[in-house]
Amino acid sequence: MNGQKITRQEALSELTAPGQPHELEQLDINGYPCRVFKNAPATLRDLYSENRSDTPFFVYEDERYTYEEVYQRSSQIATLLINDYGIVKGDRISISMRNYPEWVMTFNAVTSIGAIAVAMNALWLTEEMEYGLEHSGSRLLFADQERIDRVLPVYHRLKMDVIAIRPNKPLPDDIAVLDDLMEGMAPCEMPEVQIDPNDNATIFYTSGSTGHPKGALSSHRNILTALMSWELDLLAFAVEMNFEFESPSYPPATLLAVPLFHATGSHAVLLNSYRQQRLIVSMYRWDPQLAAELVEEERITSFIGPAAMTGDLTEVAKKTNRDLSSLAAVGGGGAARAPEQVKGIAKTFANALPSTGWGMTETNAIGTGIGGEDYLERPGSSGRCSVVLDLAVFDEDGNELHRGERGELRIRGTSVIQGYWRRPEANQEVFVDGWLKTGDVAYIDDDDYLYIVDRIKDLVIRGGENIGCAEVEAALLEYPVILEASAYAVPDDRLGEEVGTTIYSQSTIDLDELKAFLSAHIARFKIPRYFKIVAEPLPRIASGKINKRRLRELAVGEIQNG
Repeated sequence: MNGQKITRQEALSELTAPGQPHELEQLDINGYPCRVFKNAPATLRDLYSENRSDTPFFVYEDERYTYEEVYQRSSQIATLLINDYGIVKGDRISISMRNYPEWVMTFNAVTSIGAIAVAMNALWLTEEMEYGLEHSGSRLLFADQERIDRVLPVYHRLKMDVIAIRPNKPLPDDIAVLDDLMEGMAPCEMPEVQIDPNDNATIFYTSGSTGHPKGALSSHRNILTALMSWELDLLAFAVEMNFEFESPSYPPATLLAVPLFHATGSHAVLLNSYRQQRLIVSMYRWDPQLAAELVEEERITSFIGPAAMTGDLTEVAKKTNRDLSSLAAVGGGGAARAPEQVKGIAKTFANALPSTGWGMTETNAIGTGIGGEDYLERPGSSGRCSVVLDLAVFDEDGNELHRGERGELRIRGTSVIQGYWRRPEANQEVFVDGWLKTGDVAYIDDDDYLYIVDRIKDLVIRGGENIGCAEVEAALLEYPVILEASAYAVPDDRLGEEVGTTIYSQSTIDLDELKAFLSAHIARFKIPRYFKIVAEPLPRIASGKINKRRLRELAVGEIQNG
Protein backbone atom coordinates (compact mmCIF):
# COMPACT_ATOMS: atom_id res chain seq x y z
CA MET A 1 0.00 0.00 0.00
CA ASN A 2 1.06 3.63 -0.35
CA GLY A 3 0.88 4.42 3.39
CA GLN A 4 -2.42 6.29 3.16
CA LYS A 5 -5.43 4.59 4.74
CA ILE A 6 -8.47 4.32 2.50
CA THR A 7 -12.10 3.50 3.19
CA ARG A 8 -13.60 0.05 2.86
CA GLN A 9 -15.69 1.21 -0.09
CA GLU A 10 -12.56 2.47 -1.86
CA ALA A 11 -10.84 -0.84 -1.16
CA LEU A 12 -13.77 -2.79 -2.58
CA SER A 13 -13.92 -0.58 -5.67
CA GLU A 14 -10.23 -1.18 -6.28
CA LEU A 15 -10.44 -4.95 -5.80
CA THR A 16 -13.58 -5.45 -7.93
CA ALA A 17 -12.54 -3.22 -10.84
CA PRO A 18 -12.32 -4.59 -14.41
CA GLY A 19 -9.38 -6.92 -14.83
CA GLN A 20 -9.13 -7.79 -11.13
CA PRO A 21 -9.54 -11.41 -9.91
CA HIS A 22 -12.68 -10.39 -8.01
CA GLU A 23 -14.15 -8.26 -10.80
CA LEU A 24 -17.90 -7.77 -10.49
CA GLU A 25 -20.52 -7.74 -13.21
CA GLN A 26 -24.30 -7.49 -13.10
CA LEU A 27 -26.61 -10.29 -14.23
CA ASP A 28 -30.35 -10.83 -14.01
CA ILE A 29 -31.01 -13.83 -11.76
CA ASN A 30 -34.57 -14.98 -11.14
CA GLY A 31 -35.80 -11.69 -12.56
CA TYR A 32 -33.69 -9.42 -10.35
CA PRO A 33 -30.37 -7.65 -11.10
CA CYS A 34 -27.54 -9.15 -9.04
CA ARG A 35 -23.83 -8.47 -8.66
CA VAL A 36 -21.76 -11.55 -9.49
CA PHE A 37 -18.06 -12.41 -9.58
CA LYS A 38 -16.99 -12.58 -13.21
CA ASN A 39 -14.06 -14.92 -12.54
CA ALA A 40 -15.68 -17.29 -10.05
CA PRO A 41 -15.63 -21.03 -10.79
CA ALA A 42 -18.79 -21.80 -12.73
CA THR A 43 -19.84 -24.76 -10.58
CA LEU A 44 -18.73 -26.74 -7.55
CA ARG A 45 -17.50 -29.38 -9.98
CA ASP A 46 -15.09 -26.78 -11.37
CA LEU A 47 -14.02 -25.73 -7.88
CA TYR A 48 -12.94 -29.28 -7.09
CA SER A 49 -11.25 -30.04 -10.41
CA GLU A 50 -9.38 -26.73 -10.60
CA ASN A 51 -7.81 -27.32 -7.19
CA ARG A 52 -6.53 -30.88 -7.50
CA SER A 53 -3.08 -31.16 -5.97
CA ASP A 54 -0.84 -33.25 -3.75
CA THR A 55 -1.30 -30.72 -0.95
CA PRO A 56 -2.57 -32.28 2.30
CA PHE A 57 -6.33 -31.67 2.50
CA PHE A 58 -8.20 -33.69 5.13
CA VAL A 59 -7.02 -35.26 8.37
CA TYR A 60 -9.21 -37.43 10.56
CA GLU A 61 -7.49 -39.15 13.48
CA ASP A 62 -4.74 -41.25 11.82
CA GLU A 63 -6.11 -40.86 8.28
CA ARG A 64 -4.63 -38.27 5.91
CA TYR A 65 -5.78 -37.38 2.38
CA THR A 66 -4.49 -34.97 -0.25
CA TYR A 67 -6.73 -32.88 -2.48
CA GLU A 68 -5.99 -35.29 -5.33
CA GLU A 69 -6.84 -38.36 -3.26
CA VAL A 70 -10.18 -36.90 -2.19
CA TYR A 71 -10.91 -35.98 -5.81
CA GLN A 72 -10.10 -39.51 -7.02
CA ARG A 73 -12.35 -41.14 -4.43
CA SER A 74 -15.11 -38.65 -5.20
CA SER A 75 -14.83 -39.56 -8.89
CA GLN A 76 -15.23 -43.25 -8.04
CA ILE A 77 -18.29 -42.56 -5.89
CA ALA A 78 -19.80 -40.42 -8.66
CA THR A 79 -19.25 -43.25 -11.13
CA LEU A 80 -20.96 -45.70 -8.76
CA LEU A 81 -23.93 -43.40 -8.36
CA ILE A 82 -24.47 -43.13 -12.10
CA ASN A 83 -23.61 -46.67 -13.20
CA ASP A 84 -24.93 -48.75 -10.28
CA TYR A 85 -27.75 -46.59 -8.93
CA GLY A 86 -28.97 -44.73 -12.00
CA ILE A 87 -28.61 -41.30 -10.41
CA VAL A 88 -29.31 -38.46 -12.82
CA LYS A 89 -29.08 -34.70 -12.71
CA GLY A 90 -31.52 -33.20 -10.22
CA ASP A 91 -31.86 -36.32 -8.03
CA ARG A 92 -31.61 -35.70 -4.31
CA ILE A 93 -28.96 -37.64 -2.39
CA SER A 94 -28.92 -37.35 1.41
CA ILE A 95 -25.78 -37.37 3.54
CA SER A 96 -26.07 -38.07 7.28
CA MET A 97 -22.95 -38.82 9.28
CA ARG A 98 -20.28 -37.36 11.51
CA ASN A 99 -17.52 -35.22 10.00
CA TYR A 100 -15.83 -38.22 8.40
CA PRO A 101 -13.73 -37.97 5.21
CA GLU A 102 -16.61 -39.74 3.44
CA TRP A 103 -18.87 -36.74 4.10
CA VAL A 104 -16.56 -34.66 1.93
CA MET A 105 -16.15 -37.35 -0.74
CA THR A 106 -19.86 -38.08 -1.10
CA PHE A 107 -20.79 -34.38 -1.10
CA ASN A 108 -18.22 -33.70 -3.82
CA ALA A 109 -19.40 -36.66 -5.87
CA VAL A 110 -23.07 -35.70 -5.68
CA THR A 111 -22.53 -32.04 -6.55
CA SER A 112 -20.12 -32.91 -9.38
CA ILE A 113 -22.75 -34.85 -11.35
CA GLY A 114 -25.61 -32.37 -11.13
CA ALA A 115 -27.44 -34.15 -8.33
CA ILE A 116 -28.54 -32.25 -5.22
CA ALA A 117 -26.74 -32.95 -1.95
CA VAL A 118 -29.13 -32.97 1.02
CA ALA A 119 -27.03 -32.23 4.10
CA MET A 120 -29.09 -33.85 6.83
CA ASN A 121 -28.78 -32.83 10.45
CA ALA A 122 -26.84 -35.66 12.07
CA LEU A 123 -28.56 -34.98 15.39
CA TRP A 124 -31.98 -35.86 14.01
CA LEU A 125 -33.77 -38.89 15.41
CA THR A 126 -35.93 -41.36 13.49
CA GLU A 127 -39.02 -39.20 12.94
CA GLU A 128 -36.96 -36.19 11.90
CA MET A 129 -34.87 -38.26 9.49
CA GLU A 130 -38.02 -39.76 8.04
CA TYR A 131 -39.43 -36.30 7.42
CA GLY A 132 -36.25 -34.99 5.79
CA LEU A 133 -35.79 -38.01 3.55
CA GLU A 134 -39.43 -38.06 2.51
CA HIS A 135 -39.77 -34.31 2.07
CA SER A 136 -36.60 -34.04 -0.01
CA GLY A 137 -37.58 -37.05 -2.11
CA SER A 138 -34.12 -38.53 -1.65
CA ARG A 139 -33.20 -41.39 -3.98
CA LEU A 140 -30.32 -42.54 -1.81
CA LEU A 141 -28.87 -42.04 1.67
CA PHE A 142 -25.22 -42.15 2.69
CA ALA A 143 -25.15 -42.74 6.46
CA ASP A 144 -22.86 -43.91 9.22
CA GLN A 145 -23.84 -46.56 11.77
CA GLU A 146 -25.49 -44.18 14.24
CA ARG A 147 -27.74 -42.72 11.56
CA ILE A 148 -28.47 -46.12 10.00
CA ASP A 149 -29.67 -47.37 13.38
CA ARG A 150 -32.12 -44.46 13.50
CA VAL A 151 -33.41 -44.87 9.96
CA LEU A 152 -33.77 -48.68 9.99
CA PRO A 153 -37.37 -48.62 11.28
CA VAL A 154 -38.57 -46.52 8.32
CA TYR A 155 -36.21 -46.86 5.36
CA HIS A 156 -38.15 -49.65 3.63
CA ARG A 157 -41.25 -47.49 3.52
CA LEU A 158 -39.26 -44.66 1.98
CA LYS A 159 -38.21 -46.91 -0.93
CA MET A 160 -34.70 -45.57 -1.28
CA ASP A 161 -31.21 -47.04 -1.39
CA VAL A 162 -28.91 -46.82 1.62
CA ILE A 163 -25.12 -46.96 1.52
CA ALA A 164 -23.37 -47.46 4.86
CA ILE A 165 -20.28 -45.56 5.96
CA ARG A 166 -17.97 -47.21 8.51
CA PRO A 167 -20.51 -49.77 9.82
CA ASN A 168 -19.57 -51.62 13.01
CA LYS A 169 -22.31 -54.26 13.13
CA PRO A 170 -24.16 -56.55 10.69
CA LEU A 171 -26.56 -54.77 8.33
CA PRO A 172 -29.65 -55.86 6.38
CA ASP A 173 -28.72 -57.45 3.06
CA ASP A 174 -30.15 -54.57 1.03
CA ILE A 175 -27.88 -51.96 2.63
CA ALA A 176 -24.57 -51.73 0.78
CA VAL A 177 -21.26 -50.71 2.34
CA LEU A 178 -19.31 -48.01 0.53
CA ASP A 179 -15.92 -49.64 1.14
CA ASP A 180 -17.20 -52.91 -0.34
CA LEU A 181 -18.57 -51.13 -3.41
CA MET A 182 -15.24 -49.38 -4.01
CA GLU A 183 -13.01 -52.38 -3.31
CA GLY A 184 -10.91 -53.16 -6.36
CA MET A 185 -12.41 -50.26 -8.30
CA ALA A 186 -9.96 -48.80 -10.79
CA PRO A 187 -9.14 -45.09 -10.79
CA CYS A 188 -11.49 -43.16 -13.04
CA GLU A 189 -12.25 -39.65 -14.21
CA MET A 190 -15.22 -37.70 -12.93
CA PRO A 191 -18.21 -38.61 -15.15
CA GLU A 192 -19.06 -35.92 -17.69
CA VAL A 193 -22.23 -34.03 -16.78
CA GLN A 194 -23.15 -30.57 -18.04
CA ILE A 195 -23.97 -28.29 -15.11
CA ASP A 196 -25.07 -24.66 -15.28
CA PRO A 197 -24.16 -22.15 -12.54
CA ASN A 198 -27.88 -21.67 -11.86
CA ASP A 199 -28.56 -25.41 -11.46
CA ASN A 200 -29.50 -26.53 -7.95
CA ALA A 201 -26.69 -27.99 -5.85
CA THR A 202 -27.70 -28.38 -2.20
CA ILE A 203 -30.52 -28.54 0.30
CA PHE A 204 -29.72 -27.60 3.90
CA TYR A 205 -32.54 -27.98 6.39
CA THR A 206 -32.92 -24.97 8.63
CA SER A 207 -35.11 -25.17 11.71
CA GLY A 208 -37.09 -22.33 13.12
CA SER A 209 -38.58 -22.53 16.58
CA THR A 210 -41.79 -24.22 15.43
CA GLY A 211 -42.97 -26.67 12.82
CA HIS A 212 -41.00 -28.85 10.43
CA PRO A 213 -37.61 -27.63 9.24
CA LYS A 214 -37.45 -25.98 5.83
CA GLY A 215 -35.11 -27.15 3.08
CA ALA A 216 -33.03 -24.19 1.86
CA LEU A 217 -32.31 -24.81 -1.83
CA SER A 218 -29.12 -23.31 -3.29
CA SER A 219 -27.61 -23.16 -6.76
CA HIS A 220 -23.95 -23.58 -7.59
CA ARG A 221 -23.71 -19.83 -8.13
CA ASN A 222 -25.28 -19.08 -4.74
CA ILE A 223 -22.59 -21.10 -2.97
CA LEU A 224 -19.59 -20.01 -5.03
CA THR A 225 -20.59 -16.39 -4.59
CA ALA A 226 -20.31 -16.88 -0.83
CA LEU A 227 -16.81 -18.35 -1.16
CA MET A 228 -15.60 -15.52 -3.38
CA SER A 229 -17.17 -12.99 -1.04
CA TRP A 230 -15.15 -14.28 1.93
CA GLU A 231 -11.98 -14.00 -0.14
CA LEU A 232 -12.82 -10.44 -1.15
CA ASP A 233 -13.70 -9.35 2.38
CA LEU A 234 -10.33 -10.56 3.68
CA LEU A 235 -8.49 -8.69 0.93
CA ALA A 236 -10.56 -5.55 1.48
CA PHE A 237 -9.84 -5.68 5.20
CA ALA A 238 -6.10 -5.80 4.48
CA VAL A 239 -6.30 -2.87 2.05
CA GLU A 240 -8.47 -0.80 4.37
CA MET A 241 -6.22 -1.43 7.37
CA ASN A 242 -3.16 -0.72 5.22
CA PHE A 243 -1.11 -3.84 5.75
CA GLU A 244 0.49 -6.33 3.42
CA PHE A 245 -0.04 -10.06 3.78
CA GLU A 246 3.22 -11.49 5.02
CA SER A 247 4.35 -14.98 4.12
CA PRO A 248 2.67 -17.08 6.80
CA SER A 249 4.83 -18.92 9.28
CA TYR A 250 2.78 -22.06 8.67
CA PRO A 251 0.72 -23.38 5.75
CA PRO A 252 -3.00 -22.62 6.14
CA ALA A 253 -4.71 -25.19 8.35
CA THR A 254 -8.09 -25.13 10.08
CA LEU A 255 -9.81 -27.17 12.76
CA LEU A 256 -13.20 -28.63 11.79
CA ALA A 257 -15.24 -28.80 14.99
CA VAL A 258 -18.60 -27.54 13.71
CA PRO A 259 -20.88 -29.97 11.85
CA LEU A 260 -20.64 -30.16 8.08
CA PHE A 261 -24.45 -30.17 7.93
CA HIS A 262 -24.29 -26.48 8.94
CA ALA A 263 -23.36 -23.97 6.25
CA THR A 264 -20.57 -22.74 8.53
CA GLY A 265 -18.96 -26.17 8.40
CA SER A 266 -19.64 -27.01 4.76
CA HIS A 267 -19.02 -23.55 3.32
CA ALA A 268 -16.80 -21.47 5.62
CA VAL A 269 -14.58 -24.41 6.57
CA LEU A 270 -14.78 -27.09 3.86
CA LEU A 271 -15.47 -25.35 0.55
CA ASN A 272 -13.60 -22.22 1.55
CA SER A 273 -10.44 -24.33 1.89
CA TYR A 274 -10.12 -25.30 -1.77
CA ARG A 275 -8.72 -22.13 -3.30
CA GLN A 276 -6.51 -21.57 -0.24
CA GLN A 277 -5.27 -25.19 -0.43
CA ARG A 278 -5.92 -25.23 3.31
CA LEU A 279 -5.56 -28.33 5.47
CA ILE A 280 -8.69 -29.40 7.39
CA VAL A 281 -8.29 -31.34 10.64
CA SER A 282 -11.60 -32.94 11.61
CA MET A 283 -12.68 -33.92 15.12
CA TYR A 284 -14.97 -36.81 16.07
CA ARG A 285 -16.65 -34.56 18.64
CA TRP A 286 -15.81 -31.31 20.37
CA ASP A 287 -13.17 -31.70 23.07
CA PRO A 288 -11.33 -28.47 23.99
CA GLN A 289 -8.31 -30.33 25.40
CA LEU A 290 -7.95 -32.34 22.21
CA ALA A 291 -8.53 -29.19 20.16
CA ALA A 292 -5.56 -27.52 21.84
CA GLU A 293 -3.47 -30.63 21.21
CA LEU A 294 -4.41 -30.60 17.51
CA VAL A 295 -3.67 -26.87 17.19
CA GLU A 296 -0.16 -27.57 18.44
CA GLU A 297 0.48 -30.79 16.51
CA GLU A 298 -1.00 -29.71 13.16
CA ARG A 299 -0.01 -26.03 13.46
CA ILE A 300 -3.61 -24.90 13.04
CA THR A 301 -3.81 -21.31 11.76
CA SER A 302 -7.57 -20.71 11.92
CA PHE A 303 -10.59 -21.86 13.88
CA ILE A 304 -14.27 -21.02 13.56
CA GLY A 305 -16.97 -22.01 16.01
CA PRO A 306 -19.84 -20.74 18.14
CA ALA A 307 -19.19 -18.73 21.28
CA ALA A 308 -19.21 -21.85 23.47
CA MET A 309 -16.39 -23.49 21.50
CA THR A 310 -14.23 -20.40 21.19
CA GLY A 311 -14.82 -19.77 24.89
CA ASP A 312 -13.78 -23.33 25.74
CA LEU A 313 -10.63 -23.04 23.65
CA THR A 314 -9.77 -19.69 25.22
CA GLU A 315 -10.12 -21.16 28.72
CA VAL A 316 -7.95 -24.16 27.84
CA ALA A 317 -5.36 -21.88 26.26
CA LYS A 318 -5.02 -19.95 29.52
CA LYS A 319 -4.18 -23.12 31.44
CA THR A 320 -2.20 -25.23 28.97
CA ASN A 321 1.50 -25.30 28.24
CA ARG A 322 0.84 -26.19 24.63
CA ASP A 323 2.20 -23.96 21.89
CA LEU A 324 -0.84 -22.36 20.23
CA SER A 325 1.09 -19.55 18.55
CA SER A 326 0.22 -20.77 15.04
CA LEU A 327 -3.42 -19.73 15.54
CA ALA A 328 -3.88 -16.52 13.54
CA ALA A 329 -7.67 -16.24 13.31
CA VAL A 330 -10.55 -17.18 15.63
CA GLY A 331 -13.94 -16.69 13.98
CA GLY A 332 -17.49 -17.11 15.16
CA GLY A 333 -21.15 -16.68 14.37
CA GLY A 334 -24.60 -18.11 15.11
CA ALA A 335 -24.95 -16.23 18.39
CA ALA A 336 -23.27 -13.16 19.85
CA ARG A 337 -20.08 -13.52 21.84
CA ALA A 338 -19.84 -11.96 25.24
CA PRO A 339 -17.73 -8.76 24.94
CA GLU A 340 -15.29 -10.16 27.51
CA GLN A 341 -14.77 -13.22 25.32
CA VAL A 342 -13.96 -11.01 22.32
CA LYS A 343 -11.28 -9.26 24.36
CA GLY A 344 -10.14 -12.59 25.80
CA ILE A 345 -9.39 -14.04 22.37
CA ALA A 346 -7.11 -11.11 21.54
CA LYS A 347 -5.37 -11.35 24.92
CA THR A 348 -5.03 -15.14 25.06
CA PHE A 349 -3.88 -15.93 21.52
CA ALA A 350 -0.91 -13.69 20.85
CA ASN A 351 -1.15 -13.87 17.06
CA ALA A 352 -4.89 -14.38 16.54
CA LEU A 353 -7.42 -11.85 15.30
CA PRO A 354 -10.99 -12.35 16.58
CA SER A 355 -13.78 -12.06 14.04
CA THR A 356 -17.48 -12.70 13.66
CA GLY A 357 -20.30 -12.07 11.24
CA TRP A 358 -23.97 -12.40 10.59
CA GLY A 359 -25.33 -14.79 8.02
CA MET A 360 -28.00 -17.41 7.51
CA THR A 361 -28.38 -20.77 5.87
CA GLU A 362 -30.60 -18.81 3.48
CA THR A 363 -27.67 -16.58 2.47
CA ASN A 364 -25.17 -19.45 2.26
CA ALA A 365 -23.58 -18.21 5.49
CA ILE A 366 -22.45 -14.80 4.24
CA GLY A 367 -23.98 -11.44 5.09
CA THR A 368 -21.78 -9.20 7.19
CA GLY A 369 -18.38 -9.51 8.80
CA ILE A 370 -16.12 -7.76 11.27
CA GLY A 371 -12.69 -8.55 12.70
CA GLY A 372 -9.52 -7.36 14.35
CA GLU A 373 -9.39 -3.94 15.98
CA ASP A 374 -12.69 -3.11 14.31
CA TYR A 375 -14.36 -5.94 16.24
CA LEU A 376 -12.65 -5.05 19.51
CA GLU A 377 -14.01 -1.51 19.18
CA ARG A 378 -17.52 -2.70 18.25
CA PRO A 379 -18.04 -6.11 19.95
CA GLY A 380 -21.82 -5.74 19.69
CA SER A 381 -21.80 -5.31 15.92
CA SER A 382 -22.05 -8.01 13.27
CA GLY A 383 -20.05 -5.93 10.81
CA ARG A 384 -20.59 -4.52 7.34
CA CYS A 385 -22.35 -6.02 4.35
CA SER A 386 -20.86 -8.23 1.66
CA VAL A 387 -20.43 -6.48 -1.68
CA VAL A 388 -22.73 -8.95 -3.46
CA LEU A 389 -25.61 -8.37 -1.05
CA ASP A 390 -27.88 -5.52 -0.04
CA LEU A 391 -29.20 -4.98 3.48
CA ALA A 392 -32.12 -2.80 4.53
CA VAL A 393 -34.36 -2.41 7.57
CA PHE A 394 -38.14 -2.23 7.16
CA ASP A 395 -41.07 -1.43 9.43
CA GLU A 396 -44.15 -3.64 9.83
CA ASP A 397 -45.84 -1.94 6.86
CA GLY A 398 -42.95 -2.68 4.52
CA ASN A 399 -41.46 0.83 4.51
CA GLU A 400 -37.68 1.12 4.45
CA LEU A 401 -36.34 2.79 7.59
CA HIS A 402 -33.53 5.28 8.06
CA ARG A 403 -30.12 4.60 9.59
CA GLY A 404 -30.30 3.95 13.31
CA GLU A 405 -33.98 2.97 13.23
CA ARG A 406 -34.94 -0.52 14.35
CA GLY A 407 -37.03 -2.84 12.24
CA GLU A 408 -36.93 -6.17 10.45
CA LEU A 409 -33.73 -6.84 8.55
CA ARG A 410 -34.14 -7.86 4.90
CA ILE A 411 -31.44 -9.03 2.52
CA ARG A 412 -31.10 -9.65 -1.21
CA GLY A 413 -28.35 -10.64 -3.60
CA THR A 414 -26.52 -13.39 -5.40
CA SER A 415 -25.89 -15.76 -2.48
CA VAL A 416 -29.53 -15.82 -1.33
CA ILE A 417 -31.16 -19.22 -1.81
CA GLN A 418 -33.49 -20.13 -4.64
CA GLY A 419 -36.21 -20.75 -2.09
CA TYR A 420 -37.46 -23.43 0.26
CA TRP A 421 -37.83 -26.89 -1.26
CA ARG A 422 -41.49 -27.82 -1.70
CA ARG A 423 -42.67 -25.08 0.68
CA PRO A 424 -44.56 -22.53 -1.47
CA GLU A 425 -46.32 -21.02 1.54
CA ALA A 426 -42.98 -20.34 3.25
CA ASN A 427 -41.58 -18.81 0.07
CA GLN A 428 -44.57 -16.52 -0.25
CA GLU A 429 -44.21 -15.43 3.36
CA VAL A 430 -40.45 -14.86 3.39
CA PHE A 431 -39.65 -13.47 -0.08
CA VAL A 432 -41.01 -10.01 -0.92
CA ASP A 433 -40.02 -8.16 -4.13
CA GLY A 434 -36.64 -9.87 -4.24
CA TRP A 435 -35.95 -9.32 -0.54
CA LEU A 436 -35.59 -12.13 2.02
CA LYS A 437 -37.23 -11.31 5.35
CA THR A 438 -34.76 -12.51 7.96
CA GLY A 439 -36.92 -12.40 11.08
CA ASP A 440 -34.17 -10.45 12.84
CA VAL A 441 -34.76 -7.04 14.40
CA ALA A 442 -31.79 -4.83 13.58
CA TYR A 443 -30.48 -1.40 12.80
CA ILE A 444 -27.64 -0.14 10.61
CA ASP A 445 -25.60 2.77 11.90
CA ASP A 446 -24.24 5.73 9.94
CA ASP A 447 -20.97 3.88 9.28
CA ASP A 448 -22.77 0.87 7.72
CA TYR A 449 -22.32 -1.45 10.71
CA LEU A 450 -25.14 -3.90 11.38
CA TYR A 451 -26.45 -4.52 14.89
CA ILE A 452 -28.83 -7.42 15.55
CA VAL A 453 -30.96 -6.49 18.55
CA ASP A 454 -33.74 -9.08 18.67
CA ARG A 455 -35.82 -11.63 16.83
CA ILE A 456 -39.32 -10.93 15.52
CA LYS A 457 -41.82 -11.96 18.24
CA ASP A 458 -38.93 -13.02 20.48
CA LEU A 459 -40.51 -11.08 23.32
CA VAL A 460 -41.59 -11.58 26.89
CA ILE A 461 -44.80 -9.66 27.59
CA ARG A 462 -44.67 -9.12 31.34
CA GLY A 463 -47.67 -7.32 32.76
CA GLY A 464 -48.14 -5.48 29.48
CA GLU A 465 -44.47 -4.54 29.18
CA ASN A 466 -42.59 -5.89 26.18
CA ILE A 467 -39.15 -7.22 27.02
CA GLY A 468 -36.75 -8.06 24.19
CA CYS A 469 -35.02 -11.36 24.87
CA ALA A 470 -31.90 -10.25 23.01
CA GLU A 471 -31.52 -7.28 25.35
CA VAL A 472 -31.65 -9.56 28.39
CA GLU A 473 -29.19 -11.98 26.75
CA ALA A 474 -26.79 -9.15 25.94
CA ALA A 475 -26.82 -8.04 29.58
CA LEU A 476 -26.21 -11.59 30.79
CA LEU A 477 -23.29 -12.00 28.38
CA GLU A 478 -21.63 -8.94 29.89
CA TYR A 479 -21.13 -10.97 33.09
CA PRO A 480 -17.54 -12.27 32.83
CA VAL A 481 -18.09 -15.99 33.51
CA ILE A 482 -21.20 -16.46 31.35
CA LEU A 483 -20.31 -18.13 28.02
CA GLU A 484 -23.82 -18.48 26.54
CA ALA A 485 -27.26 -17.30 27.57
CA SER A 486 -30.79 -17.71 26.27
CA ALA A 487 -33.78 -15.75 27.58
CA TYR A 488 -37.40 -16.74 27.04
CA ALA A 489 -40.94 -16.32 28.31
CA VAL A 490 -42.15 -18.40 31.26
CA PRO A 491 -45.91 -18.47 32.02
CA ASP A 492 -46.95 -16.52 35.13
CA ASP A 493 -50.41 -16.49 36.70
CA ARG A 494 -50.28 -12.84 37.76
CA LEU A 495 -48.26 -11.10 35.07
CA GLY A 496 -48.96 -13.37 32.12
CA GLU A 497 -45.26 -14.02 31.48
CA GLU A 498 -42.00 -13.75 33.36
CA VAL A 499 -38.45 -13.82 32.09
CA GLY A 500 -36.57 -17.09 32.34
CA THR A 501 -33.01 -17.81 31.27
CA THR A 502 -30.69 -20.75 30.77
CA ILE A 503 -27.01 -19.94 31.23
CA TYR A 504 -23.93 -21.91 30.25
CA SER A 505 -20.97 -21.31 32.54
CA GLN A 506 -18.03 -23.35 33.76
CA SER A 507 -17.82 -21.33 36.97
CA THR A 508 -19.96 -21.08 40.10
CA ILE A 509 -22.40 -18.16 39.85
CA ASP A 510 -23.84 -16.35 42.86
CA LEU A 511 -27.34 -15.37 41.73
CA ASP A 512 -27.56 -12.42 44.10
CA GLU A 513 -24.35 -11.01 42.66
CA LEU A 514 -25.56 -11.66 39.13
CA LYS A 515 -28.88 -9.92 39.76
CA ALA A 516 -27.07 -6.94 41.26
CA PHE A 517 -24.86 -6.83 38.18
CA LEU A 518 -27.87 -6.98 35.85
CA SER A 519 -29.64 -4.20 37.72
CA ALA A 520 -26.87 -1.87 36.59
CA HIS A 521 -27.45 -2.78 32.94
CA ILE A 522 -31.19 -3.32 32.42
CA ALA A 523 -34.41 -2.22 34.09
CA ARG A 524 -35.38 -4.27 37.13
CA PHE A 525 -38.50 -5.69 35.48
CA LYS A 526 -36.30 -7.16 32.75
CA ILE A 527 -34.12 -9.14 35.14
CA PRO A 528 -34.98 -12.85 34.87
CA ARG A 529 -37.05 -14.35 37.63
CA TYR A 530 -36.04 -17.91 36.77
CA PHE A 531 -32.42 -18.99 36.28
CA LYS A 532 -31.10 -22.35 35.12
CA ILE A 533 -27.33 -22.75 35.04
CA VAL A 534 -25.76 -25.61 33.09
CA ALA A 535 -22.17 -26.75 32.60
CA GLU A 536 -22.58 -27.76 28.94
CA PRO A 537 -22.98 -25.63 25.78
CA LEU A 538 -26.59 -24.79 25.00
CA PRO A 539 -28.33 -26.94 22.34
CA ARG A 540 -28.65 -25.52 18.83
CA ILE A 541 -30.93 -25.87 15.84
CA ALA A 542 -29.66 -26.58 12.32
CA SER A 543 -28.98 -22.90 11.58
CA GLY A 544 -26.50 -22.80 14.46
CA LYS A 545 -28.75 -20.64 16.62
CA ILE A 546 -29.53 -21.63 20.19
CA ASN A 547 -32.58 -23.92 20.48
CA LYS A 548 -34.63 -21.53 22.58
CA ARG A 549 -37.82 -23.51 22.20
CA ARG A 550 -36.26 -26.62 23.76
CA LEU A 551 -34.68 -24.66 26.61
CA ARG A 552 -38.00 -23.01 27.38
CA GLU A 553 -39.83 -26.36 27.39
CA LEU A 554 -37.31 -27.82 29.85
CA ALA A 555 -37.44 -24.78 32.11
CA VAL A 556 -41.24 -24.58 32.15
CA GLY A 557 -41.45 -28.29 32.93
CA GLU A 558 -39.09 -27.94 35.88
CA ILE A 559 -40.93 -24.88 37.21
CA GLN A 560 -44.33 -26.57 36.96
CA ASN A 561 -43.02 -29.68 38.69
CA GLY A 562 -41.72 -27.59 41.54
